[in-house]
Amino acid sequence: MSAIQDVAATASSLPPAPNLSGKTDGGGGDCHGFLHNAALLLCSATFVLYLAFHAKKNVRKLRHGRSLIMIAYYLLLWFTALLNLAWCSLQAWQCTPGKEIAWNLVSLFTASGMLYLEISLIAFLLQENYASGLESLPRTFILSGLIIGVDMFLKAIFIFGFEVPLFVDSGTTHRVKWGLWTFYELLLTGVYGFILFVHHSKWRDMLPTRPAFYNYVIVMLVISAVASFAGALAGSGAGFGIWLYNLVVVCSHTVYLPFVYVTFLADFFQEEDLLLDNAYYSEMRDAGFFDADWD
Repeated sequence: MSAIQDVAATASSLPPAPNLSGKTDGGGGDCHGFLHNAALLLCSATFVLYLAFHAKKNVRKLRHGRSLIMIAYYLLLWFTALLNLAWCSLQAWQCTPGKEIAWNLVSLFTASGMLYLEISLIAFLLQENYASGLESLPRTFILSGLIIGVDMFLKAIFIFGFEVPLFVDSGTTHRVKWGLWTFYELLLTGVYGFILFVHHSKWRDMLPTRPAFYNYVIVMLVISAVASFAGALAGSGAGFGIWLYNLVVVCSHTVYLPFVYVTFLADFFQEEDLLLDNAYYSEMRDAGFFDADWD
């Protein structure tokens, strides 16, 4: 008996094993580790700095183009990028005692902002009116706002009413959480899959003809399908499912906004460059700068 006591005393005096995963038990304010948080912050900050670096030139082009659609989506992209930067900067709140409500609110507004951008893009492009949008723009934003309002309300009920940890993803195996996320991602997968189905059917004339739109839909379909598969695995208790879903979340917060910019805004700004060049050439020609070339 004394030998057992000696072994127990020796074990209690040993230092704790090092945490090789970089995660804490929830009280240290770091769920994922330094590399995870640094990668999120670096990518989101880089995109915001990119927008800021080109802001003056882009605003000038937007004023010259006078497209309400592009102005609205450029501002919405800025707003969402700043929300995403705040979310990436406050990762430590996820496992900090006393910050649960603040973390859930930041996560809820960030996720809703990104979903609002996603839904409004699809809703407007499906109307195939990319240039003016004087009538369709308010209707699109109001419809998207109603959908996001219902989405936020339901998520808030589950988070604050039923205490479902929707935005706490440090290895939790909460079945209700993963069931909700799986249903959510399956719904998005169904929407994107239906758009592709219509595109390859006899009703394809009802959809826009922009190739970038279908590239966007295919990418989002794959992401949603992977996320729904990961959520189903995580709900069954598979650790790989949790890891895969967290990977999708990281990719969404680091790649989605630049992907939207490259797909829908970059071409507009490049086209405006050509328009500006043509306008400058016309002004110089009218002023007689090229008269000497004809002599």
